[in-house]
Amino acid sequence: MVDELLDIKKIKRNLHNFAKEREWEKFHSPKNLSMALSCESAELLEHFQWLTEEQSKKLSPETLTEVGEEIADILLYAFRLCDVLDLDISRIVEDKFQKNIKKYPVELARGIAKKYSKKD
Repeated sequence: MVDELLDIKKIKRNLHNFAKEREWEKFHSPKNLSMALSCESAELLEHFQWLTEEQSKKLSPETLTEVGEEIADILLYAFRLCDVLDLDISRIVEDKFQKNIKKYPVELARGIAKKYSKKD
């Protein structure tokens, strides 16, 4: 399957309805959603803990499926948080990308893992 354009409005609407049907809105505060997002991120990290760099690039099909599910959980919580906070995902992602272009100019950041302004 090839990545297709996400219908962000549809995803946010589906998540909104999913929570509403289950009467979960009372639990979906920004604080709780950000904490859940952090927990899901930690679950993703567990799959890579103790692996070498090389092992992390060669996951078994089963582990790759589990990693994909954790990434989906992370994205769903992020979309839900944006819905609750009434944030325009497309705008905030594009704005941040433009800031990163300015913050990490190619001529200063190419091939360097740490921030180019760090001397050591």
